[in-house]
Amino acid sequence: MKAVTDLKVKIFADGADKTGMLEMYAKPYVKGLTTNPTLMKKVGITDYRAFCKDILTHIKEKPLSFEVFSDDFAEMECQALEIASWGDNVYVKIPITNTKKETCFALVKKLAAQKVKLNVTALMTLGQVRDVVAVLNPVVPSYVSIFAGRIADTGRDPVPLMAAAVELLKVAPAAELIWASPRELLNIFQADEIGCQVITVTNDIIKKLSLVGYDLDEFSLDTVKMFHNDALAAGFKL
Repeated sequence: MKAVTDLKVKIFADGADKTGMLEMYAKPYVKGLTTNPTLMKKVGITDYRAFCKDILTHIKEKPLSFEVFSDDFAEMECQALEIASWGDNVYVKIPITNTKKETCFALVKKLAAQKVKLNVTALMTLGQVRDVVAVLNPVVPSYVSIFAGRIADTGRDPVPLMAAAVELLKVAPAAELIWASPRELLNIFQADEIGCQVITVTNDIIKKLSLVGYDLDEFSLDTVKMFHNDALAAGFKL
């Protein structure tokens, strides 16, 4: 098994809690950060612009992705241009479609031509990957974010699809593939093995990195001790 320090895949922290984001930003093995409207809603953020600008006063040296939230492409463009103006390390997340299933390709092409750094998000098929790659600016840094974890939630193995996506992105040298929505620590090693450049990881999974390579006999004993101690703490009797 590889050590964490030997991994080539870049770990990005995914979250919207300011304290947690700054904690992850400080870790040298966290190479970037991402967030989205759902994560922001969960932690009670109501002023989108104020939150983003505040975070950017602390996070300046690593890429940070913020997502547009309009369902109208003209308004998405205005939001994207404003978000992009907030910092050189900012990537603008554009969803692969709006809620009407209208594709974002024309907007991505237009923004890429203006050299906006993009993170095209919520992809789940190779067809979507091909169409996005076709409209990216080959010299402007960008991310193509496939929700591998959600693919796995449907009973499909995401690894072959992600490996194929790595190959598709080779014609876009400035673009990097993101393995998004991982469900377990193992996904980091799977992403690394196929040559995926980035994986977005929640703080809960990142904190499990201390377990990498841990002796399984000791882990087994730890588990037994946990069950025993919890039974005692609960006062169980038969």
